[in-house]
Amino acid sequence: MDDQYLDAFIRESEEAITELNNSLLELESDPSDEEAMDSIFRTAHTLKGNFGAMGFDDAADLAHAMEDLLDAMRQGEMAVTSDVMDLVFAGVDQIEVIVREIEADGESQTRTDETVAELRAVLDEGAEAAGDAAADGTGDNGADAEIATDVDLDPSEADGRVVHAVVGVGNSDMVGVDAMLALEAIEDVFDILASDPDRAAIEDGEFEATFDLYLDASDAATVDAELGTVGKVATFTATDVTDDLAGGRAAPSAESDPAPAATEGEGEEHSVDEIKSVRVDVDQLDDLHGLVEQLVTSRIKLRRSVEQEDLDSAGETLNELDKITANLQNTVMDMRLIPLKKVVGKFPRLVRDLARELDKDIEFEIEGEDIELDRTILTEISDPLMHILRNAVDHGIEPPAERAAAGKPETGHITLRASRERDHVIIEVVDDGAGLDVTGIKEKAIEKGVRSAEEIEAMDDSSIYDLVFHPGFSTADEVTDTSGRGVGMDVVHDTVTQLDGSVNVESTEGEGTTVALRLPVTMAIVKVLFVEVGDEEYGVPIKNVDEITSTEAVKQVNGKEVIKHNDDIYPVIHLDDTFDVPGETANGDGMLIRIRESERQVALHCDSVNSQEEVVVKPLEGILSGTPGLSGTAVLGDGNIVHILDVVTL
Repeated sequence: MDDQYLDAFIRESEEAITELNNSLLELESDPSDEEAMDSIFRTAHTLKGNFGAMGFDDAADLAHAMEDLLDAMRQGEMAVTSDVMDLVFAGVDQIEVIVREIEADGESQTRTDETVAELRAVLDEGAEAAGDAAADGTGDNGADAEIATDVDLDPSEADGRVVHAVVGVGNSDMVGVDAMLALEAIEDVFDILASDPDRAAIEDGEFEATFDLYLDASDAATVDAELGTVGKVATFTATDVTDDLAGGRAAPSAESDPAPAATEGEGEEHSVDEIKSVRVDVDQLDDLHGLVEQLVTSRIKLRRSVEQEDLDSAGETLNELDKITANLQNTVMDMRLIPLKKVVGKFPRLVRDLARELDKDIEFEIEGEDIELDRTILTEISDPLMHILRNAVDHGIEPPAERAAAGKPETGHITLRASRERDHVIIEVVDDGAGLDVTGIKEKAIEKGVRSAEEIEAMDDSSIYDLVFHPGFSTADEVTDTSGRGVGMDVVHDTVTQLDGSVNVESTEGEGTTVALRLPVTMAIVKVLFVEVGDEEYGVPIKNVDEITSTEAVKQVNGKEVIKHNDDIYPVIHLDDTFDVPGETANGDGMLIRIRESERQVALHCDSVNSQEEVVVKPLEGILSGTPGLSGTAVLGDGNIVHILDVVTL
């Protein structure tokens, strides 16, 4: 099959799945919404046709069954109930799994017979049959209901609820080792009550694709959030089975054949893949073509000038090239911009599923989804945004009864809002939930040694909220001991910071919380000031620099070097000491670079200041990622690599 056609099919299918999910959510909230119903029917019909044309018959059969059921709903012959919608959503999830398998392997191994049979049964027998499917354990994200015969588990052994997790560690040459590392990481957070197969077999790699764990946890959503942060866990599902066990029914078995939507896991199911395609305006392509023509012409002129040793003409051509490349840079940057909805389109479904799992009523709105960001930035922030949303649903919005007791509407409200401020985009997640517990955060911060009691007392509420980003604060017990939001927020902060952005939390206890991300629209090209320190050269982003001065103004205060500016004190940071630079340094001589107060109130000491230049900055990767004081590297025209400083973490 032609890769070009296959890629186009996959991209179109991904967009159709997102559109189908969101239209289904609109229909679920308003069964009389004819526009949503028509959109759903059209999209399902398109999916059926595309799968059939590409020869994926099992998927076409599933889309056909969904189309017939949706047509019955459109004609008023089938009621729009929660159970029917759960079954349709399970079908959409299975289609999404099939598309992923086709993208990875060119084909799908997923069998759709069971889901098709369930859809046809509901079509023949009415909406009540969907309720029967859910009671049998099918129709809820495709989970199977077969009995695990070799797990002996008493729910009274758990302090909290019993959560059944189906865990996969992906393809590996050392699947047993990966499974052992995953188990150890999970055990750091939850008590493992039982497993299938047993622990020894799992660590020997003796399981088929996935293994089952029964965990002592507060709820499935908490397990879901934690498993998403375990590196060795590739796929997972989390289901509360306390009541099933108490009623004498065991959870789904790892030896059964669950529907693919379940084996992919909640974390995988709602993940946002790397953005692999962009749509380009024809006018932009024409502009690009015109600029390339100009480049070719200028290159010819420059070569002739050099051959004829006409330096005046060469200089003029270089200036011309400078303008062309600047225009080319701007055009390409614009072509990389993608609307936010490419990422946030899947979030309404995530909020809906998690809210249903937690028995919460939540309205979710997205504003500013047409705001554009660079493709790289959008890909990187998808998981942090998802994490913030999960926390808002799980720990921010209270259960309906608790909201009613507090005099609030039983239905909670979450808004994801994006806006543009010059060369930055602000993305806010706002909820009207319980807010952050300042007292609880203070106690936790002292207990975990994040800050001393004296430091805590001197901090205002805004600074207290920022403590949730501290790695030492992000532990599992925040989920139950305080109003939450600790889990994974350090990862959110690190990711946003590496993108040259910032994150801020504001909260009012009892009224809600706002988490705001401030991100650059594009990130690749930065103007930097080059400085020399010993035998090395570093780049300081120009936007961070306020003033360059000599070292004559340095004073000693309590044994520390400082400079004074507008009655403010700026401590001096010696870059040679910070990075243990080899070679001779200027010591007391040299230059000072005073950083803008809005970034950090410090002055950097270096040997000398060289030139300014625009460079392409590459983020640090691997073991260097997150290195304090460094934001990335840049390759100069002569091939040398220069480290770009992060003045905030120096």
